[in-house]
Amino acid sequence: MKPPLLALLSALALSVLVPLSANAVSPSSPLSAHPASHPTAHGCAEVTVAAPAGAAIESVTAAHQPGGTVTFPAVPPLPAPPPAEGVPAFCDITVTVTHPGAHDHEHLRIWLPDTGWTGRFQAVGGSAYAAGDFGAGLAAAIKGGYAAATTDAGVTPAYLDVGAWALTPGGSVNKPLVEDFASRAQHDLAVVGKEVTAEVYGRSVDHSYFNGCSTGGREGYMEAQRYAGDYDGILADAPGTNWDEFEVATLWPQVVMNQEHTFPTSCEFSAFTDAAVKACDKLDGAPDGLIAEPQNCGFDPRRLVGTTILCDGKPVRISAADATVVRKIWDGPTSPSGKKLWSGIPIGASFDGLAGTQQNPAGTRSGAPFPVPAIWVSTFVEHQPALDTATITYREFAEIFRQSQEQYDGVIGTDDPDLSAFRKAGGKLLTYHGDADQYIPTQGTVDYRQQVDRLMGGTKKVDDFYRLFLAPGVGHCGESGTGPVPTDPLSALTNWVEHGKAPATLPAATTDAAGRTISRDLCRYPLISRYDGHGDPAVAASYRCATA
Repeated sequence: MKPPLLALLSALALSVLVPLSANAVSPSSPLSAHPASHPTAHGCAEVTVAAPAGAAIESVTAAHQPGGTVTFPAVPPLPAPPPAEGVPAFCDITVTVTHPGAHDHEHLRIWLPDTGWTGRFQAVGGSAYAAGDFGAGLAAAIKGGYAAATTDAGVTPAYLDVGAWALTPGGSVNKPLVEDFASRAQHDLAVVGKEVTAEVYGRSVDHSYFNGCSTGGREGYMEAQRYAGDYDGILADAPGTNWDEFEVATLWPQVVMNQEHTFPTSCEFSAFTDAAVKACDKLDGAPDGLIAEPQNCGFDPRRLVGTTILCDGKPVRISAADATVVRKIWDGPTSPSGKKLWSGIPIGASFDGLAGTQQNPAGTRSGAPFPVPAIWVSTFVEHQPALDTATITYREFAEIFRQSQEQYDGVIGTDDPDLSAFRKAGGKLLTYHGDADQYIPTQGTVDYRQQVDRLMGGTKKVDDFYRLFLAPGVGHCGESGTGPVPTDPLSALTNWVEHGKAPATLPAATTDAAGRTISRDLCRYPLISRYDGHGDPAVAASYRCATA
């Protein structure tokens, strides 16, 4: 069994891989609009690349790779991901981009399959503090007939290591590199990636796509908001929009435990989650072990006070202090005056990610903060990488939340609801977000969609170019939870872009503990899935989409 931290980080790393490998479209897919092409215009050689506006090209290298079984590097603290099998031979081009005065060096990686290219281009997003993919996502994309590209944004290619780039030697924020990570590098990738693809294949890309989850999801939304013409279609799942707010907000569970001097174990937290799921399971009419509307689950954690549960074979009594911690975490961060700052962990989601705890040899339990928000607060907001976040009080937390908003909303907030330019360009934005996402509270995505609806003419008009699907019981990027996960959202997006067939539902599936396949058609927001009352709860046909 993986240590808890590695398990959590693995889930984030797989947020890059899962949408790609699960959605890979074979070169013979009926969605392919053009015959397969081969990189014959220049062969696999260094190509001439025009720099994006405000940038300069430092170098271009090219190498032909034989494909077959492709291995990928380990990214500490994680081991190397499994090799990819059956990868076509490809041209591997690296373009290094800089911006005068920024002292940055973005490395853009572009993979171009020798055979089976469908005319499509796909950019692959990142995860945590990694701006792009480390190879496995690129391999999945070219197996699906795409020319594929990613970028490291000129920052350390690692999920958690920001020490070399976040701050200047003088201790202030390295604004050019933060800008690269937040937005500039992704636009450079779109411009250069499509240009290189056209140079090598001898013709322009037919359709361009962005594919990402988590940090990659935020990057996708940033593209729609700031660079409306970069992509025809954007698949942006579990997006880290409102980055300046949610990153601070996700440290809240640790602040609560520290301030309440109560650190429930994973077993105790699970007891509350299980009780909530049992109480709210039938909100959608189905006894399926999923909470379809977490925001409407009225379970009171005080109901468990005094209950004895077994943890590691030992009886543990749930205390009022435990229930207080759970209530505060579910409710989400507030100011000292009681003003709501952000949403909490969704009811039904695991506490393990953000409310992790640890025990020392003496038996004393303390918090184990998830590194991503802890790094954001200590390094980017407070400019003190060694800051002990366990000392943050409720009042200090509210001030840090405000500071993050003031410093970063315009840089990486990614919360602009005006998508009029994206709509005018003909772009399509498709998102799914798990209702049990333990890392990025789902309500942030719902709130953003509601803002877009209000600004741009209402749900029906927005659905013409932007569709959101919520997945009951699904954790971050589909890597945890018990609910059915979308099986092929990328095909749904390409079908929408290339054939005008907007997805009314997203097919989803999972396998339960007994090995049985559970299927569901996810409904587009704001509709929700309702059980028909008599069919097999494990079968999608037993549900219909209805008004909440």
